[in-house]
Amino acid sequence: MTVHFIGAGPGAADLITVRGRDLIARCPVCLYAGSLVPTALLDHCPRGARIVDTAPMALDEIIAEMARATAAGEDVARLHSGDLSIWSALGEQLRRLDALKIPYTVTPGVPSFSAAAAALGRELTLPGLAQSVVLTRTSGRASAMPETEQLSLFAQSRATLAIHLSIHVLDQVVAELRPHYGEDCPVAIVYRASWPDQQIITATLATIVDRAAAARLERTALILVGRALSGRNFCNSALYDADYQRRFRGRGE
Repeated sequence: MTVHFIGAGPGAADLITVRGRDLIARCPVCLYAGSLVPTALLDHCPRGARIVDTAPMALDEIIAEMARATAAGEDVARLHSGDLSIWSALGEQLRRLDALKIPYTVTPGVPSFSAAAAALGRELTLPGLAQSVVLTRTSGRASAMPETEQLSLFAQSRATLAIHLSIHVLDQVVAELRPHYGEDCPVAIVYRASWPDQQIITATLATIVDRAAAARLERTALILVGRALSGRNFCNSALYDADYQRRFRGRGE
C-alpha cells in the first residue's frame, strides 16, 4: 500500500493537477491539512472514505494514521496546501515513512507564489529587470532562518522576492529591503491567493506598511517585491524577435 502526498494548490479547488485529483478519488483514506486545504477537494474522495483533518494533530499521530491504513491494506491521499517542495513538513514525514518502510509517492501542486503572480497579472522575470525569483521567509516559531539566508543578503541581488509567512513582520521586512531596492520599488501583498476572499494590495516600499495596516492582514499573505512588478520599462526578450534563429522556428538559411 502507498501514501500519496499531493500538493493541493494555493486555494481554489480547481487548481489541482489531474493526477492529484485522480489519486484522491481512489484512496480510501484521506489526510488533509484542514486549516489551509479547501474542503471542496474532499468531494473527490470515494464514498465511505475515512477523512481526517490533521490540523490539530502532532507528527506522531499523523504517522500512526498512515501506519494503520497501511496495515489495513489501504492507500492514503495526504493533502498539503500549495506545492510540497517548500515549507510543507514533507521531509519529516518521508523520513518517518522510510524508517517504517512504508512506500509513498509525491505529486506536485501549484505554489502560492505562482497563484499570486497570476492574480496580479504579472511575470516575475522580465528582461533587464529581474531574471531570478527568490522564495524565502523570515524566522518564525516553527523554523529559524540560517544566518546565511537573511533577507538583507537576498536583497543585494535585487531579484524578485517572494516572501512567505512574514506578513506579521512587514515593517521589519521593509526596513531590510529599502536600502537595496529603494523607496519607490513596487510591492504587492496577495492575501489568500485564488480563494474567494482573495485580497490584493499594491504599493511601494515607502507606502506598503500603512496600506497593509489599514487592511488588517495577519496571515496567509504573500509579499512580492521587485521592479518586475511594475510591468514597465523592460526590453523584449530575443525569444520571439523576427531575427532570432532557433532550432524550432525553421527559418535557417
